[in-house]
Amino acid sequence: MNPIYASRRRVDIVIRFLCLGAAIFGVTWLALILFTLFYNGLAGLTLQVFTQNTPPPGSADGGLLNAIVGSIIMTAIGVGVGAPIGLFAGTYLAEYGRNDRLTSLIRFINDILLSAPSIIIGLFVYGAVVVPMGGFSAFAGALALAVIVIPVVVRTTEDMLLLVPNPLREAASALGLPRSLVIRRVAYRAARAGLITGVLLATARVAGETAPLLFTALSNQFFSLDMTKTMANLPVTINNFVQSPYDYWKQLAWTGALLITLTVLTLNIGARLLGAERTKS
Repeated sequence: MNPIYASRRRVDIVIRFLCLGAAIFGVTWLALILFTLFYNGLAGLTLQVFTQNTPPPGSADGGLLNAIVGSIIMTAIGVGVGAPIGLFAGTYLAEYGRNDRLTSLIRFINDILLSAPSIIIGLFVYGAVVVPMGGFSAFAGALALAVIVIPVVVRTTEDMLLLVPNPLREAASALGLPRSLVIRRVAYRAARAGLITGVLLATARVAGETAPLLFTALSNQFFSLDMTKTMANLPVTINNFVQSPYDYWKQLAWTGALLITLTVLTLNIGARLLGAERTKS
């Protein structure tokens, strides 16, 4: 056997072994985390969790209804505000300003926001909204989540629109369609699955965020739909309950963590399925 070929083959075997070992190591820890989460979370998953508010101190009777509703409201508003802004910004980068100097600046700032720790965004919204308003509020929490959503949607929107073949745009323009209709009726339709995937990934990103809500929405133990006041939410409730001395509160924390994990898992699976559909088409 050629010595050079034999040497390359030995190196290949070593690299494959190291890659396989790293994959097994990572998957093992992930499996252990999920097993622990499901084992502890399923033990407290009852109808009471979805029908009763968080219990007062020392009580062993309560659920997570107010926290679940609060998380859904703030996440929905955050995505509802952030996703359109991200969609329009991504459209500008991909369709109108592809070769502009401003585009490079916007893309650079977006990359910074995309990699910025969520606690920094929470502190920014705290200084810009919470302090002037004179108190914590669900509105500030939703705004913090929207700021996190925007860069994710901007990046995915730009990437998906850039994958649309230019001949499709040229054919639509040759028929006399204005630029706005070409984007809406051709580019958006061709990249629809990818755009929806980006929104789902952004939703999964903010669904379990705790740090921004600690500085903006905080939490309470009551059911409230007032966006100008503090509002219960799952991430902060879990953070508070897991540090409590009460066993029942810790059990609710495990159950809440399981609910968030299942939500994020469902959103990611949906995004994967849409991505696979886009690839096939």
